[in-house]
Amino acid sequence: MEILAIIPARGGSKGIPFKNIIEIEKKPLLYYTVNAALKSKLITRTIVSTDNEKISKSAKFYGSEVIKRPKKLSDDKIGLEPAINHVLDSLKEKENYVPELIIILQNTSPLRNSYHIDGALKLLIKNKFDSVLSGFSYYTFLWNYKKNDGVKSISYDPKKRPNHQNMKEQLYENGALFASTLDAFKKSNCRISGKIGFYKMPIELSYNIDTLEDLKDVKRMMKLLKK
Repeated sequence: MEILAIIPARGGSKGIPFKNIIEIEKKPLLYYTVNAALKSKLITRTIVSTDNEKISKSAKFYGSEVIKRPKKLSDDKIGLEPAINHVLDSLKEKENYVPELIIILQNTSPLRNSYHIDGALKLLIKNKFDSVLSGFSYYTFLWNYKKNDGVKSISYDPKKRPNHQNMKEQLYENGALFASTLDAFKKSNCRISGKIGFYKMPIELSYNIDTLEDLKDVKRMMKLLKK
């Protein structure tokens, strides 16, 4: 079975400039996702999609293939799906390569490893899901802002507030990975569609780097994991 890992890695980043190659523990951020994909026992091919030459060189150095992303698909207002389609269309056109499954791995989740990748793919295959996303679970109450002011409950009735032991498990997407059959992705043009599975990861490994504070937290966690 052909399983393609696609790693999106734009050069531009408003929060942290050149975030994808910023160093953590003497390795560029990109390294951790490329390395996890290459260590997977199920992924058969790994490709980084980027518009940046420095990122391209770094990806190749650590063992990934690279497909250059057009500038028009590299704006921060463009979602992931157009970039994923560009990779798939390029491979089909140039090599007649068509994978059965794809898995999108974001560099902003460096604590996700090959164990999690293979676990999510096995979940997808075994349960015949159309797609799988990763996240963590937490027992808490969810609230949302009202249109005018104040807040309203999403996950329970405030008049019947349950005890902690009776609370329902809430699932949170962590953005570490999205796996899908090619058919489901092409039909929906969305990374998650159809019959969806949830791959649960530990909350302490679910960091997603968007800010400098996130970066500090990840560096701190990596040091703890090394002990």
